[in-house]
Amino acid sequence: MNPLDTLGLAHPIIQAPMAGLSTPEMAAAVSNAGALGSIAIGAVDASAARIMIDAVRARTDRPFNVNLFVHAPARVQPEVERRWIDALAPLFAEHGAQPPRSLHEIYRSFAEDDAMLEMLVDARPAVVSFHFGLPDSRKILRLKAAGCLLLASATKLEEALAAKAAGIDAVVAQGFEAGGHRGMFDPDGPDNCLGTMALTRLLVERAGLPVITAGGIMDGRGVQAAIDLGAVAAQLGTAFIACPESGADAAYRAALFSPAAAHTVMTRVISGRPARCLANRFTAWGQRSERQPPDYPIAYDAGKALNQAAKASGEGGYGAQWAGQGAPLARALPAADLVALLVAEMQEMHHAR
Repeated sequence: MNPLDTLGLAHPIIQAPMAGLSTPEMAAAVSNAGALGSIAIGAVDASAARIMIDAVRARTDRPFNVNLFVHAPARVQPEVERRWIDALAPLFAEHGAQPPRSLHEIYRSFAEDDAMLEMLVDARPAVVSFHFGLPDSRKILRLKAAGCLLLASATKLEEALAAKAAGIDAVVAQGFEAGGHRGMFDPDGPDNCLGTMALTRLLVERAGLPVITAGGIMDGRGVQAAIDLGAVAAQLGTAFIACPESGADAAYRAALFSPAAAHTVMTRVISGRPARCLANRFTAWGQRSERQPPDYPIAYDAGKALNQAAKASGEGGYGAQWAGQGAPLARALPAADLVALLVAEMQEMHHAR
């Protein structure tokens, strides 16, 4: 049973939710093109999230996905945070700026956000997805009662089995190739670093849930490969970053089409959680630094401040330029045209058989 069938999608393609990048304009364009568009609301509060949902609905009457962060709330560790500020101070100084005096938990986890739950139950988006973990059974039951289809990221079988036990409808198999934050429930636990292909097959065979494949997929052949591996759909993030509708800034777009695209790095220094990023000034500093960053998203408060300071002096190399290992295959096309091209490439594969 494929729960995505209830959405009436024309194509088994999902545009990944990417906080700060996946705009309502992009989500609507993708959904209107017959795929599933997504917005990420983990970085905003309930009222801002409602505005984003309404902005998508103003542009499409098709289903779309709304994504939330369900991380364990950050531990405030003043000593760790002080040492981190001190470690970053020379980088701020290079750009004529002072580091922040203190760091804050800039995002609220959905695990603790009842205002967000009430907003979602009222707004009833067709699809709600979770990253970094699972909400409690009360939240899941309320969202299911509101008619939302529920997805959750998994980087290993144990996480997928937890999603099944919690009543999630389908699991997003996030391979190690994927750009952005690793969806692992425990960022300090062992990471099996399973690649997209191995993880997809493992979850298709063992998870007992429909599988959506994510990680390194950039074209129609990649989408078709995911389907051939037993997935019900493929989720593409990096492929959509260069679309004019995305929220990526000029430095990010330039980096995506530079040699940096061939050298993505898994790093914690930007946000405090492992995430795959284009190699840049910040990731290079992270590889030299021995310091442990504060918890996510407290560390991200520092990373964002540093990026702002650097950008103000014309340096774009401290941004959170998330990208997967397929980044060199990025194409700069309007989102609807990209969906059409992905579909055409899938059809070419069919004819080639």
